Amino acid sequence: MKSTRNLLIELLEKNKDNYISGQHMSNKLGVSRSAIWKHMKELEKDGYEIIGVPKKGYQITRFPSKVSENTIQWGLNTKWLGKNLVHKESIESTQILGHQLAIEGSKHGTVIVADTQTAGKGRMERKWYSTNGQGIWMSMILRPTLLPHQAPQITLLAATVLADVIKEQTGIVPSIKWPNDVLINDKKISGILTEMQAEQDCIQYIILGIGININQTIDHLPDDIKEIATSLKIETEKDWNIRDFIQHFLVRFEQVYQLFLDNGFSSVKQSWESYAYKIGQTVTIQTFHKKSQAKLVGIKADGALIIENESGKKETLYSAEIQW
Repeated sequence: MKSTRNLLIELLEKNKDNYISGQHMSNKLGVSRSAIWKHMKELEKDGYEIIGVPKKGYQITRFPSKVSENTIQWGLNTKWLGKNLVHKESIESTQILGHQLAIEGSKHGTVIVADTQTAGKGRMERKWYSTNGQGIWMSMILRPTLLPHQAPQITLLAATVLADVIKEQTGIVPSIKWPNDVLINDKKISGILTEMQAEQDCIQYIILGIGININQTIDHLPDDIKEIATSLKIETEKDWNIRDFIQHFLVRFEQVYQLFLDNGFSSVKQSWESYAYKIGQTVTIQTFHKKSQAKLVGIKADGALIIENESGKKETLYSAEIQW
């Protein structure tokens, strides 16, 4: 169900070429004219520019590009993903808050977005640099009817969605380094972290975390990752609208996620392999036990990595690090 504020934004947008009276909005939305005025003031804080003229009413003149609960949800054409949305200017980690909200009962499709993370993390407890307002730091609460061993497929699905959105928005074709890194020109632009709470035969919830470098320059990147990381701005030499990118991702993710639930992993597998980093090439692979050279063959139906080892025998890996 849409909030009064979102309904108000829709009403203003439909009448953006005309003034609309406070009384008409009050009647249409079933709230007092005083409440309408208070909502207008909150929208102005988010960057909406609204003109108020006595005896004429209100007219919206500009929609903001900043990130907030209102601006992300306005124009978000999803059925369930992001309809419950939490935005924080600064937070320790969207993953941490995601777990807290999931335990408290937040529903499937809840999205948490932050401008800054003070303790962002990636796989294997690595730190993720989440600079202020220059990227997308986001987590989603999912409650799929899947078995726990299928959860890694969600990570691969998210990577293909992100690769699709980058290609559609920028014209650049990225690659995906198994299992969770999206690369442009062999440099990391995004990481995906999937954490879950589950019983033996039931997933209670998944927290899907996504970090995307958007508007950082090379000077914004810490020295220890400048050689291996990049951003959309670095690659395209232009600034990107973060709110719009979030919306495109959420819409695309919801579509692909539903197809996955309806039809299984095969289409995701095909898409993932079309983006696969150095597929068919020999790379260095680090497992818990050893470091070795192996050829990347593809992924299995459950998302596991298939390699061909130095003796020519195929192996299946469920946990490994492909090194640059």
